[in-house]
Amino acid sequence: MELFVCQVKPEEAGQRIDRYLAEQLEGASSRSAVQKLCENGNVCIETQCLSKNYKVRAGDTITVTIPEPVELDVEPENIPLEIVYEDDFLLVVNKPKGMVVHPAPGNYTGTLVNALLYHCRQELSGINGVIRPGIVHRIDKDTSGLLIVAKTDAAHLGLAQQIKEHSFKRQYQAIAYGGFAQESGTIDAPIGRHKTDRKKMCVTTQNSRNAVTHYTVLESLGPFSYLQLQLETGRTHQIRVHLAYIGHPVAGDPVYGPKNVIGELHGQCLHAKVIGFTHPITGAYLEFDSPLPAYFENFLQKCRKRVSGMV
Repeated sequence: MELFVCQVKPEEAGQRIDRYLAEQLEGASSRSAVQKLCENGNVCIETQCLSKNYKVRAGDTITVTIPEPVELDVEPENIPLEIVYEDDFLLVVNKPKGMVVHPAPGNYTGTLVNALLYHCRQELSGINGVIRPGIVHRIDKDTSGLLIVAKTDAAHLGLAQQIKEHSFKRQYQAIAYGGFAQESGTIDAPIGRHKTDRKKMCVTTQNSRNAVTHYTVLESLGPFSYLQLQLETGRTHQIRVHLAYIGHPVAGDPVYGPKNVIGELHGQCLHAKVIGFTHPITGAYLEFDSPLPAYFENFLQKCRKRVSGMV
C-alpha cells in the first residue's frame, strides 16, 4: 500500500478533486481511477473522506492511499518484444506501429500489456490496475517508438513524479503537412475532450488541461515538413492535436488529418524517438534513442526524392 500526500496551492483551488489529483499523479492515475479511489474512501483530508466532486481549497493537505494491486486477470501472451533496456525495476520497450498498449474494448489480446505479462511473469507495477499494469505513459496504437514500463510501484511513482515535474525527456519525430514559417516554435494550447466526438481530443478551454509542445523543423520537404518535437506535458493525442491546431496535421493521421489519408502509412507518421529520465531507484540518468522504423524512413526518402525531382 502506497501513500501520496499533497498540499493545494492557492492557484490550484476550486478544481474538482478528481481533476486535481489526476494532474498531481500524472502518469500514475487517470480521473476515472481517482474517482474510484474517492468512492472507496482512499482520498482524505485528515479523517474526512472526500467525494469525487469535492472542490479543493488552498491549503488542503490531501492524503491518497493507493491500495495493493489486485491479481491481474489479463492473459499473458508470448508476443516478441524489442527491449532496449531492462533491470529489476523497469524496462524500456521499442513499440512497433500498430500495437495497442493496453487492453480496451475491441483490443483485449495482442497488446503490449499481454506481451509484458508473459515476459515479466506478472512482475509489474499495479498502480494502474489490472488493465494497465506497469504502464507509466502511453503512445497511440499507430505511433511507434520508446515506452517505459515500471516493474515496481516505487519505480512507477518515481517516474510519474518526473513526468509531473516535466523532467522526463520525451522527444518525437514526425512528418507533417505544409511548410513552416519559423524553424522552431512552441504550441501552448490546452487540450480537452471533443464535445461531440468523445473519441477525439481538441484544443479547448472547456474542461481542459494545459498542454505544451516544442517543435523544430529538421527538413523542408515541399508539401511536407520533417519535425522534431519535445513534449513538456503528456496529454492524450497531444502532438497530433497540436499540429492539426496550427494547420500542420501529421501525415497519415486518419483522425486529425485531411480526409484523403495517405494509405501507405497505415496511420500517423509519428515516432517516439528519444526517452530520457533519472532512474527512480538508482538515481542514474538514462537516455535511449530509437532509430526510425522502416515505414517512417521509406516515406521520408520518398518525400526527399519528390523534392529533388527524382519522382
